[in-house]
Amino acid sequence: MGIISIKQKKGTPKYKQIIASIEEAIIDGKLKKGDQLPSINYIRDTYKISRDTVLMAFNELKARGIIQSVVGKGYYVLNEDIRVSKKIFLLFDELNSFKEDLYNSFLENLEENIKVEIFFHHFNAEMFNNLIYESNGNYNYYVIMPANLKQANSAIEILPRDKVYILDQIQDNLVQYAAIYQNFEKDIINNLSSVLHLIENYRELILLFNPDRQPQGMLDGFNKFCTSNGIENSVIQLLQGRIPKKGEVYIIPDDKDLLRIIKRIKEAGLVLSKDIGIISYNDTLLKEIVEGGITSISTDFYEMGNQLAKMILSKEKRQIENTSNLILRNSL
Repeated sequence: MGIISIKQKKGTPKYKQIIASIEEAIIDGKLKKGDQLPSINYIRDTYKISRDTVLMAFNELKARGIIQSVVGKGYYVLNEDIRVSKKIFLLFDELNSFKEDLYNSFLENLEENIKVEIFFHHFNAEMFNNLIYESNGNYNYYVIMPANLKQANSAIEILPRDKVYILDQIQDNLVQYAAIYQNFEKDIINNLSSVLHLIENYRELILLFNPDRQPQGMLDGFNKFCTSNGIENSVIQLLQGRIPKKGEVYIIPDDKDLLRIIKRIKEAGLVLSKDIGIISYNDTLLKEIVEGGITSISTDFYEMGNQLAKMILSKEKRQIENTSNLILRNSL
């Protein structure tokens, strides 16, 4: 096959010459989607180069989504759009309005020829592991939101460490990776402390906490705040069967539960802010409007997406704490 062209004395590295040859063949129409490439051994023997050199070229094209490997058969053209310079694997836990803000900010701050493919694990460990396993070797960078999945590090460690970025929650066994994260323990302590004078007007502070979805740091910070300030408190996993009572303040991380508690407050004939309080997590436009405004603890998801894009473009490898603030509204 006369597709590959390698000049021994040319200053360009040989693996880049292989990449350029395949790109040119696609542009000229010599290679089309579904066509098989010359084998690694054929290129190695024909041009007297190392197998690793050929594999390096193929792996880069594979990471950009231009070619794919088929076990036992070889490499095939997958995509004729060679303008894609890099491909990013983005694994979220779930999609909601504030994650959408993060995603849009990330895309807006990347270069146009970078392709992002987004996936969701929905807090399912098996799905998480399978998605990472199947992605390995197919992308230039891997952005992963592990949430609080136990042993997430076991799956992530199969990926090249210098290509991995952790988002939102950084577990103790993932501190070796670049990350943009929230310090949930510190944030809840600081933000609740800023409205301690209002919380003290109520009888009990209640955290709705699902250990399968919410970060452990949120629970630890809540307990420390209540203990250090002598606040009567309780932690519940579900709202099911619970009737809100006068003098309670609810901290609600999940938006569906937020709507449920508002409905039950109305059914109980209680007045929000006067009889009962609510603090939600992750601000949205809806929370500015509902019931005259819902007090929220929220990080800046636009900034998180912006910082992530900057880190990848500059090839930085560091950890950035994305701080949160409490937005005081009518519900407290």
